[in-house]
Amino acid sequence: MLPSSFQAARALATTRVLEAPDLEDTLALLHRDPVANAFVATRVEAVGLDPWRLGGEMWGWYDEHGELDALCYAGANLVLVNAGPQAVQAFAERARRQGRRCSSIVGPAEPTAALWALLERSWGPAREVRGHQPLMATGAPSAEIVPDPLVRRVRRSEIETLMPACVAMFTEEVGVSPLAGDGGLLYQARVAELVSTGRSFARFTEDGQVVFKAEIGAVTEGACQIQGVWVDPAHRGRGLSVTGMAAVLDIALREVAPVVSLYVNDYNLRARAAYRRVGFREVGAFMSVLF
Repeated sequence: MLPSSFQAARALATTRVLEAPDLEDTLALLHRDPVANAFVATRVEAVGLDPWRLGGEMWGWYDEHGELDALCYAGANLVLVNAGPQAVQAFAERARRQGRRCSSIVGPAEPTAALWALLERSWGPAREVRGHQPLMATGAPSAEIVPDPLVRRVRRSEIETLMPACVAMFTEEVGVSPLAGDGGLLYQARVAELVSTGRSFARFTEDGQVVFKAEIGAVTEGACQIQGVWVDPAHRGRGLSVTGMAAVLDIALREVAPVVSLYVNDYNLRARAAYRRVGFREVGAFMSVLF
């Protein structure tokens, strides 16, 4: 039984799909934590709140005072923003009514765990739950590692050469191939977008093979997020991830955003150690539920 005070506050709170007039309040909420909210903020800053352009709905939770206090992006991913217990419960009820349309739930660990606990019976089972993924960030270039001078932006003419490395990274990380379903059309379009916007980086061998790669997947006013870090298995153990990340970090800080972040699986001790050597420090934790 919920306390009467909790019930009264919940009765006054409300949840609805946000629209264009809500954009200013939405951005203000996202900018409270530019590192944790980078994924959602980059989409909203780019296209606003129109569901067709956003690739999903933005649900807003208003507290008992009528203030927008939490968000839930409901697209290919379900992502919570600034969600406390009341907001989590409200979003869970809306998600249950709608039914699962996403391929994953991802976001800050504590509210995401609470959301999954409410959804698991109707949405489960999950293919995999990654309960603790350290969120790491830095605002300074590496003081210890010399950036790899051979890491550079990928050219549009190199997209076909890059694609096998991207597919290998995705399959290794997520556990399924990005080429399934639509034959990889959406994934190839995303890779091409990152290359075209200068946010894809790689080191190539003399014969044109990719040995290291990474992308800046999210870019906002206050922070950007690195994703898709990968080293060719034949070249692992040589420190390429460390020097390569130092190079991407240096470019990102100079040309993209004042803070650079990423998140990593807690069991990937080698990657976590490499990122710490480059200068990243843990600032929080994410959780992912994969379907």
